[in-house]
Amino acid sequence: MAFSLSWKAQDVQSTAFTSLSPASHLYTSKKAFSALSNGSPASAPASDPAPSQFIPSPNEISLREKFNIGKKVFVPAAGEGKIEMYSPQFYAACTVGGILSCGLTHMAVTPLDLVKCNMQINPTKYKSIGSGFGTLFREQGVKGFFKGWAPTLLGYSAQGACKFGFYEYFKKKYSDLAGEENAKKYKTLIYLAGSASAEFIADIALCPFEAVKVRVQTQPGFAQGLSDGFPKFIAAEGFGGLYKGLVPLWGRQIPYTMMKFACFESTVEALYKHVVPIPKSECSKQTQLGVSFLAGYIAGVFCAVVSHPADNLVSYLNNKKGATVGQAVKDIGLVGLMTRGLPLRIVMVGTLTGLQWGIYDAFKVYVGLPTTGSAPPPKPEPLKLPSS
Repeated sequence: MAFSLSWKAQDVQSTAFTSLSPASHLYTSKKAFSALSNGSPASAPASDPAPSQFIPSPNEISLREKFNIGKKVFVPAAGEGKIEMYSPQFYAACTVGGILSCGLTHMAVTPLDLVKCNMQINPTKYKSIGSGFGTLFREQGVKGFFKGWAPTLLGYSAQGACKFGFYEYFKKKYSDLAGEENAKKYKTLIYLAGSASAEFIADIALCPFEAVKVRVQTQPGFAQGLSDGFPKFIAAEGFGGLYKGLVPLWGRQIPYTMMKFACFESTVEALYKHVVPIPKSECSKQTQLGVSFLAGYIAGVFCAVVSHPADNLVSYLNNKKGATVGQAVKDIGLVGLMTRGLPLRIVMVGTLTGLQWGIYDAFKVYVGLPTTGSAPPPKPEPLKLPSS
C-alpha cells in the first residue's frame, strides 16, 4: 500500500496535443503556437494550409495557458497514495495503527503490569507499589521486570488490531443505520455501541495470551515466557482453559473500551470547544496530536475505575487452577475487588490510554488521514442589521 502522494513530471509540450483533432499535429511548430496564442491566423506560416483551416476551438486556445506549454510541470499521478475514507485501505490503516498503539504500549508497561498482577494475587507479599518493585527486584533481578513481555506484545497487538479496526467499521455502520440526523443526535450511543461490538471480538483474540501472561507473571517457575508457557498451560488445563477467563475479560474490557472511546470522543470535542483557542481545522498536526494524548489520558483514568473489579477477577481466575467467580468474590471481597491495586492501575491505564491514542492518531496522520474525534461546529455569527 502506498501512503505518500507521488507526482510525475511530464513534458506537456510533446504530449498535450496528442488527443486533439486529426489536424492538431499541424500546430506543433513554434509559429503555429504563436498563431494560436495571438488568436491571429495571419501569423501562420505561408507554407502551411490556408489560415481558415486553423481556427482553433476555445478548448485548444486555453490549452497552452492551462498546461504552461514548453515547460515541465507536475501533475498528480492518479490513484497513488490516496486513502479514501471508509475504504478497505482506510480500515487496513486503522488496523495497523491499532497494532502499534496497543502492542507497543502494553509491552512498555510490563513492569507496572507485573507488580499490579502480583499485588492482586498476593497482597500480603506485595503490599504497595514501592515494596512490590523492591520484592520483585530482590527475588528476580532486573530481568524479572519483563517477564511475560512476549504474550503481552502478541496478545495486545491482536487485540489492538480488532479494537481500533472494528471500532471504525462499527461506528460508520451504526451511523449509516441511524441516518444523518439521528447519528448526530445520538452520537455518544453510537460510540458506545461501536466500541462494545469491537471489543467483544478483540477479547476473543486476546484471551489465550492473557491467560498465559498472568500465569507466567504470578507463578514463579511455571514458565519463562510464551514459547514454553503455552504448551504447559494447555497440558495442565486443556485448550478450553485458555478461554476460562473470557467472560470476566469481557466484563473488564468491554466497559473499559466503551469508556475509552466514548469518553475520548467527547473529551476531544470539549477540548476544541473550551480549551483550544482556534478551530481544529486550523490547528497544526502537533497540536491535534497533543489534544489526542490529553483526551486519551483523561479517558484512561475513567477506564481504570470502571473496569478494575473485573481486572481483579481476571487475575484471580487465571492464577488459580479451577477457581470460580464466586470463590474470587468471597476471597477478595467487594471492597477489595474495587480498590486492590487501583492507584497503580490508574497511573498505568491513564498513561497507557493517552499513549495509545497519541500513537494511533500519529500513524493516521503519517498515512494522510485525519486525527480521531470531531470538533464542534462553529457557532453561527449573529445577524447584524444595517444601521439606520
